[in-house]
Amino acid sequence: MKNIYVTQPTLPPLDEFMPYLAQIWANKVLTNGGTFHQQLEQALCDYLGVKHLALFTNGTIALITALQALRITGEVITTPYSFVATAHSLLWNGIKPVFVDIDPISLNLDAAKIEAAITPQTTAIMPVHCYGYPCDVERIQKIADNYNLKVIYDAAHAFGVKNQDGSILNHGDLSVLSFHATKVFNTFEGGAIVCPDEKTKRRIDHLKNFGFVDEVTVVAAGINGKMSEINAAFGLLQLKGIDDALTKRQIIDVRYREGLKNITGIRFANSGSHVANYAYSPIFVEKNRDALYEKLKENGIFGRRYFYPLISDFPMYRGLPSAAPSNLPIARKISEEVICLPIYPELSHDSQDKIIDIIHDFRASN
Repeated sequence: MKNIYVTQPTLPPLDEFMPYLAQIWANKVLTNGGTFHQQLEQALCDYLGVKHLALFTNGTIALITALQALRITGEVITTPYSFVATAHSLLWNGIKPVFVDIDPISLNLDAAKIEAAITPQTTAIMPVHCYGYPCDVERIQKIADNYNLKVIYDAAHAFGVKNQDGSILNHGDLSVLSFHATKVFNTFEGGAIVCPDEKTKRRIDHLKNFGFVDEVTVVAAGINGKMSEINAAFGLLQLKGIDDALTKRQIIDVRYREGLKNITGIRFANSGSHVANYAYSPIFVEKNRDALYEKLKENGIFGRRYFYPLISDFPMYRGLPSAAPSNLPIARKISEEVICLPIYPELSHDSQDKIIDIIHDFRASN
């Protein structure tokens, strides 16, 4: 059996992509807001249930630009339990990250601990919808309103996620998506900022194109964050199959939960009252996590300790007062227990059963 990784990009048949390439060649427009770029922005707004969306070359540039668009400075409260791009986007803008511990159930920024971290220098909160499970958006917004703070959601995992109000992406001042090849919906590389109004989208569109308004007018120190026509065309094709892909992911998630439910010392993330998009399938191993991780690897199964280490453990962050281990006990415990198991639409039942059997055998002998 070939190696099994946490995720594999879902690729449509090549013959379905060729007409898009032919059209790009015929249009002779490769980037700079071409036809497919415009079509994908509208198609994503329609599918996700959002009013305005600006496409980007990747999610990291989108995060950096979102902070620029809202003119965030000083300190921003965020989570240590995320991919490093979350905090890196702050450093790139000269902003000081302030880490707050996570909730042990949702694994998201613990809203109950945010207020204690607010200082006169705090200007924003940047939570992450971890593994696609929604943050406590109502409580976070109430805190932000009370202290006049902006809220930017790192929604890299949250494509298509909804709560009782509709799309989770409509909460906060901005939400940032990633369309990296490993994501539920991908454009090879890509990302987007969801914004509430046309004026904000216009500013973001200027910022992602060097600050240009027209051929002779530059209004901001922008960056090159534009998505190419090839990436946008691939996204349009991917969007056609997204519902089927999400259904297959759900089936895989249910099979994992059923197959591993009676193993002592193995638990799953609690989805609570709102269902995520099955972007990841993390398990939490109470002891010998790294030994299980290596056992899976020996059998050609490459899980991922996602997220380990914590962002706050890396050299550029660990000197911050908020990065002290005593400040982040829940995040540290979760980080030392997590393994994300393979989940992608083409994962076969036989491969999944092999993974489940290895975990059963390992726990029986450990």
